[in-house]
Amino acid sequence: MAEHLSQSELDYPFKLLEYFNGFRVSKVIFSACELGVFDLLTTSPCALSAQQVAQALHASVDGTERLLDALVGIEILHVETQAEDGTALYSSTEVAGMYLAKGGAKSLHDMAIYQSQTIYPLWNNMVDAVREGNNQNQKLFGIPPEEVFQAVYRSDEEMLKFMGLMNSSWVLDGYDVVMAFSLAGFRNIVDLGGCTGALAREIAKAYPSSSVTVFDMPAVVEMATKHFLRADDTFTFQSGDFFHGELPVADLYVLARILHDWSEDKCVTLLKRICDVCEPGGGGVLLVEATLLESRRGPVQAQLFSLSMLVQTEGRERPPSQYARMLRQSGFRDVQVCRTGKTYDAILALK
Repeated sequence: MAEHLSQSELDYPFKLLEYFNGFRVSKVIFSACELGVFDLLTTSPCALSAQQVAQALHASVDGTERLLDALVGIEILHVETQAEDGTALYSSTEVAGMYLAKGGAKSLHDMAIYQSQTIYPLWNNMVDAVREGNNQNQKLFGIPPEEVFQAVYRSDEEMLKFMGLMNSSWVLDGYDVVMAFSLAGFRNIVDLGGCTGALAREIAKAYPSSSVTVFDMPAVVEMATKHFLRADDTFTFQSGDFFHGELPVADLYVLARILHDWSEDKCVTLLKRICDVCEPGGGGVLLVEATLLESRRGPVQAQLFSLSMLVQTEGRERPPSQYARMLRQSGFRDVQVCRTGKTYDAILALK
């Protein structure tokens, strides 16, 4: 690799230093989300000084000013200096208003909170996870490694944070995965483990003539209907356990960010259960996952997600061929893969 680097890159490893400091940049954004910086500046009728921001957020002026300046440095906030007294006045950018404020049109605020408060601490145990080859749930929470969702849903607060993450996931990718294949021929669609219904909402909007149901655990359904259901939603919720309970009847079953949580044996078990209730020649399953390249050498985001699965669950990210093999092993045929160009890809298989 060295022969491809310029002398300046050898003398001063810019890219390595960028990677070293990546966690600091993330924490700047996460901290601002947790403190409410973006919510304040987005709703303020005028630009605010560091002192005004600090007072509103009950924070120190010095710390607030440093955080605001760092956000300006990474181009997430604007700043202007008043000519008369030199006071710096901070305001929101379009990006911050749209993606980082709670009320933004495409808010990723809940995703940032989950990354900061749950994923970030888990990654502190990455060395142990790599050495031991399993997740750190028992070490961190006293929960056996195989009890994945006891760890994720270990309290109402953690459940709500995780559901917020899942809800944010489809802000950017929902439309693309729903439109990856034409689903118009499926009249009855069930999103297994659909959590808040965010993806089901996209399906219902794209295919208004189809009936769409979210099937998830009773506690999740209760929380979803309380915190995430909208007045204009046309999909419905149904409680159950897709590993053990009776599955609802459907023409198409959606598994979005589900299989990556589980071992291959459990994935095949679930896919066989789905295949058993599908009608031959018409029923199918749509998988939505961050797929690896066949070489497993990318994309980087999918590789990082796979490490998250190592530290948090018993699953992993996989290349399309591995999903195709599990689908065929479970009784599905006609497997089609669509790379969306975004974070998540789609795989459609028919019985």
